[in-house]
Amino acid sequence: MNQYRIKGGAPVSGVVRLSGNKNAALPCIACALLTKETVLLRNVPDIEDVRVMFEVFRILGGSIQSAGQNAWRLSGEGLCRDTVPAELAEKIRASILFAGPLLARTGRAVLPPPGGDVIGRRRLDTHFLALTELGASVTITENYNFNAKTLKGADIFLDEASVTATENAIMAAVLAQGDTILTNAASEPHCQDLCRMLVAMGAKIDGIGSNILHIHGVEKLGGCEFEIGADYMEAGSFLGLAAVTHGELIIEGIDARDLRPVKIPFGKLGICWEHEGKTLRIGANQTLRVNHDLGGMIPKIDDAPWPGFPPDLTSIVTVVATQVEGTVLVHEKMFESRMFFVDMLIGMGARIVLCDPHRAVISGPAKLSGSELTSPDVRAGMAMIIAALCAEGESIVKNVYQIERGYERIVERLTTLGACIERRE
Repeated sequence: MNQYRIKGGAPVSGVVRLSGNKNAALPCIACALLTKETVLLRNVPDIEDVRVMFEVFRILGGSIQSAGQNAWRLSGEGLCRDTVPAELAEKIRASILFAGPLLARTGRAVLPPPGGDVIGRRRLDTHFLALTELGASVTITENYNFNAKTLKGADIFLDEASVTATENAIMAAVLAQGDTILTNAASEPHCQDLCRMLVAMGAKIDGIGSNILHIHGVEKLGGCEFEIGADYMEAGSFLGLAAVTHGELIIEGIDARDLRPVKIPFGKLGICWEHEGKTLRIGANQTLRVNHDLGGMIPKIDDAPWPGFPPDLTSIVTVVATQVEGTVLVHEKMFESRMFFVDMLIGMGARIVLCDPHRAVISGPAKLSGSELTSPDVRAGMAMIIAALCAEGESIVKNVYQIERGYERIVERLTTLGACIERRE
């Protein structure tokens, strides 16, 4: 199994261009099955999760051709299967995103339980709720079996603002008969990307960017060209890395609006940046001091559905807080196992009290020492890299497959920025 060897202590500085948003690319790949015409996707990140989604797409009968760097032509004309292979489904949670397109095209979808990050219970009930409201029936054996003679528009209230359930509902509803109103829909930038791609294919969707979507079903969709937006999770990761290693970093290709939910929580830790157009600059001399709430109260950083602080960045902000003067409470409200990685930080010398599965109190700055670490999921894996790069001495990060599921050519890009990191067997 591959691992990273990391030597800490050097500032991470330079210029980095963001990859395409992983969480947008995955539903957009599944979305290409909704038409027999060719879809050209640009800015697709070269990561493991995308490769798995491509493999599922091909097995279902679709074709994929390279169209240049990070660009691919996808065609669903040859769709001939309705079952996602179990060995691929267990690699990636996004495999569930084929349910909506398969139902819309074939009236049937068979999906094994999806895999992905081990960050706690990730219920699928909202998917079932949305698709059954649109006219599908669901039976559960060793697989999830969806059937629908006809999909019909409906007035749907989602019981939680699930990103993937929202995306599945949208992809099924665009080809359903009649109108669909989707309330309490997720509205993250990657959901917006999917909607914009569908509109480019001929779908009729109103309310993009809000939590109430109005979808008017159409008879068929056509091909399109679409560019995946920049990965703002990657931007948050690089911002945190630059701050704790005291480097000056220029980040290119970001829509600064996507970082508005990130800027206030990072500001509580004394971190700030400037932006002009699609470029951000974070200076080397960050204050790195906790800004207390009114009355001198200990501040809290907590995640929430968009436009709240992204849960995928709680791991990153936890590591950053270990290097900041003062005390802060990090409250991860959405996944009950995501904070368990802090045991490894404590082993490195971090001063953290894990109050319960969701809350951690962090006091800093702490002197971290190199250690042997294991990546439990994509974002905590990146957090381990950040911790190792600001620690004294050498660290080994194992299970790097998890990191490479979400970060494109991460070792090469970090090396270019001055990080001492190598990948080895």
